[in-house]
Amino acid sequence: MNPLRFVPSFLIRPAVVAVGALLLPAVAGAQPMPNRLDLETAITYAVENNFAIRQARERIREQEGLILEVKSQVLPNVSLNSSYTRDAESLSAAGASDQNWNITLQARQLLYSGGGVQAALDAQRIVRETVLLELQSIINDQLLQVRTSFYDVLLAREQIQVQEQNVQLLEEQLTTARNRFEAGAVSNFDVLRAEVELANAQPPLIRARNALRISIDQLRYYLGFDNPDRSQVAAIPEFLGKLDIEPVSFDLAAAIDTARANRPELVRLTKLVEARAAGVKIAQSDRLPDLSLVGGYQVRKNPFSESFGDSYNGWTIGLQSNWSIWDGRATRGRVEQALSQQKQAQLSLEDATLAVEVEARRAVSALNEATELADAAVKVVEQAEEALRLANARYGAGTATQLELLAAQVALTQARNNQLQANYSHNVAAAALRRALGQSDVLIAN
Repeated sequence: MNPLRFVPSFLIRPAVVAVGALLLPAVAGAQPMPNRLDLETAITYAVENNFAIRQARERIREQEGLILEVKSQVLPNVSLNSSYTRDAESLSAAGASDQNWNITLQARQLLYSGGGVQAALDAQRIVRETVLLELQSIINDQLLQVRTSFYDVLLAREQIQVQEQNVQLLEEQLTTARNRFEAGAVSNFDVLRAEVELANAQPPLIRARNALRISIDQLRYYLGFDNPDRSQVAAIPEFLGKLDIEPVSFDLAAAIDTARANRPELVRLTKLVEARAAGVKIAQSDRLPDLSLVGGYQVRKNPFSESFGDSYNGWTIGLQSNWSIWDGRATRGRVEQALSQQKQAQLSLEDATLAVEVEARRAVSALNEATELADAAVKVVEQAEEALRLANARYGAGTATQLELLAAQVALTQARNNQLQANYSHNVAAAALRRALGQSDVLIAN
């Protein structure tokens, strides 16, 4: 049986990795978290410390070991064998020694294996490429999570500010209501309503603060930061940046073409189809004989001498061949399996191609929606701020009710939250679209 037949099993393992500076050695233990953390620093930290990325790098090492194992089949193999026996006198021939020993140094070089050698070398090259592509895909996925988690932190922080501003305005309105009640301008009902609205504003503020804590912990996970120092368990870095947006646009047809060409998952599956084709050749090679060149040097004891050190020695060289003429159709079965695996790989590629196209379409639609919402939110906030200003002025002049003033305040808070959510959705949608197109994170690509 061809010793190279086992190669296809390696080709079904998960594949591969990014390129260039992303192929960094895995970091032993988490690095200290910076005291000030912006998005670029978070991305850089995650590339070195994120556990999924580090595991993918380790799979590269595993694949390199598998490649060496495959390559060993086509390189010379050298072995040293030795033996020693001592027979009972009743088993020794007349005049022969009852002790025998030999030492053999043997080298073997595979010359022909029915095409299996070249197919194995092709498979080796393809495996290396697919492993690199897997790492690239994992890095793209994990950095998208880092970006999204960082935006979650910024969103929660900004929502706290909005709720604090709301509480501050309601406190001012309560003070105004009390002053007007003492002056006899309003009834106690206005004071009670202002107190109720102020109390109702506390839960959203509490939830916003808790959302910040949760989003920070989620970001820690994607950064790969595991702090063993329990004295610093509550330490939180200063987060830099705002949820500002930069307008971007993508043509749908161009986006689909880019995704088809650049997505590492599709490139990897294309390589896997090639690997399956090599697997078919390796399976078919079992139908043909293999041929090896064998040579060595042997030292053996002279069996007709009583002297332990009396020996013969010399070189041996020759050819060895093995041809399984009939194996009960086992080879045919392996060929059918390899052909089916090749077809499955092709179907997986076609399925993934369609899925990538749909993902690209949805990502473009999500970005367009987020852009429209962000543009509309800016105008709504401006209108809500003006409406609250007018309501305050009218309430101070006694021409507006407290209910109208509180409604204007609620509308402004809602508008500010909607703007934050719109900006957040736009930034996440833009990052998700870049990932859907197979583009590296802009902070890494630059």
